[in-house]
Amino acid sequence: MEKRVVFKHKFLPYLLVAPQIIITLVFFIWPASQAVLNSIFQEDPFGLSRQFIWFDNFKDILGETAYINSLTVTAIFSFSVTFLAMASALFLAVQADRAIHGSMVLKTLLVWPYAVAPAVAGVLWFFMFSPITGIIAFVLRFFGYEWNHLVNGGEAMVLVVIAAAWKQISYNFLFFLAGLQAIPKSLIEASAIDGAGPAKRFWTIVFPLLSPTTFFLIVVNVVYAFFDTFGVIHMITQGGPAGATQILVYKVFYDGFIGLDLGGSAAQSVILMLIVITITVVQFRYIEKKVHY
Repeated sequence: MEKRVVFKHKFLPYLLVAPQIIITLVFFIWPASQAVLNSIFQEDPFGLSRQFIWFDNFKDILGETAYINSLTVTAIFSFSVTFLAMASALFLAVQADRAIHGSMVLKTLLVWPYAVAPAVAGVLWFFMFSPITGIIAFVLRFFGYEWNHLVNGGEAMVLVVIAAAWKQISYNFLFFLAGLQAIPKSLIEASAIDGAGPAKRFWTIVFPLLSPTTFFLIVVNVVYAFFDTFGVIHMITQGGPAGATQILVYKVFYDGFIGLDLGGSAAQSVILMLIVITITVVQFRYIEKKVHY
């Protein structure tokens, strides 16, 4: 017989969900509505006057070469960060799940980077790859490669992708490890008895059973790459050189707070919000079909 939870007080369910509703209203609905409102106005830098201009901000943005370049940079950056962070985390989770001795120490060390703020992670990687004092740049120079991400756009992109992915690996690692430990060992042992090698066991049994975890992490990592990597970009390259690492969220900040184009910055934030919502809906609409729960 199925047991159902019944609330004796009719206002209790609303009281329980009230904190989440308030947080959503204060930190998402209200800022999003303000961005939509500001995107159809042209304001002076001091916010003393505004002019209603309909969709001119959006027309100017979509006709701007720098903004189209930022779209391309964001697509490359987001895909690279998501793939690198998830692939690395999955590999580490598999190794940690197999470890017999010192597994707790290994897991603890792998989780630590998640406690580092994105801005701090950016500073760490900036100093390690600094063309003048960086230890990694020194090693590369020793082998004959002159690293300088301050003037080389490709190197700058590689650096911010590595830094952003490194920050997210620990989060992915926790979920992949939990997913691996939830897989019945009897399935692995049965396939091994049937003659399946380690690689075949992983791709035919383990990885398909991890599909719910993988789908969840894809959604989370894409959102992370679009929004939470601002600190990494700001501390390492500030969108440079020549816009090579200027992702959409950083361009919103730069145009709004540095360029003082408040209406244009708001319009960019609206477009960014629509892009992320569309990507998330597409993921749930098409990718989730391939997930086996």
